[in-house]
Amino acid sequence: MKRFFAMTVLAIFTTLALPVASSDQAEAATQTQKPKVKKKPVAKKSAAGATAAGAAAATGAPATTATPATNTPAATTATTAAQEAAKPAEPAATDVVKTDLYTVAEGFRVDEKTMNGFRAWRAAACDRCHGPNQEGMVGPALIDSLKRLTRDEFKATVTNGRLEKGMPGFSTSEQVVKNLDNLYAYLKGRSDGNIKKAKVIPLD
Repeated sequence: MKRFFAMTVLAIFTTLALPVASSDQAEAATQTQKPKVKKKPVAKKSAAGATAAGAAAATGAPATTATPATNTPAATTATTAAQEAAKPAEPAATDVVKTDLYTVAEGFRVDEKTMNGFRAWRAAACDRCHGPNQEGMVGPALIDSLKRLTRDEFKATVTNGRLEKGMPGFSTSEQVVKNLDNLYAYLKGRSDGNIKKAKVIPLD
């Protein structure tokens, strides 16, 4: 009788234990079948990037990467200005020469009297013998002669001529006689080197 009771208890215990074991085994099998998910490595942000990202998050603006200040237009302009300031200042050009005979600016703009002397030169066609630049052809170079001749000697030569050397006199030319002093001033300026061009224009 005791043996029968013991076997009955054992059978009941076995019947109750099987569902529990089956449940534990099923759960273990389910966990075994679940795939393992690998975590992606998170890149560490640099201090500057973290600061920019934090500031952008606080203001709602997108984070930007700082660019070197030397590449900005303002920096380039400042550098160019500094280079220009470092250049030595050029001396002011003294382009106006004024004497008792003539006034010339920029080497070819002359006062009214000297301009009349140039017109007399053209009217008498002096360039046919003395050259368009007064450097001499058949006749002597006046830019050299005017370094030696006085005003009176010049006026006498132009008025009376030098027939033995083939130069006619211009005593009958009203324009030349009226502008003897002006013609001398023009040729003297050319001889001095202050009137740099043979063709001149009025001084404004």
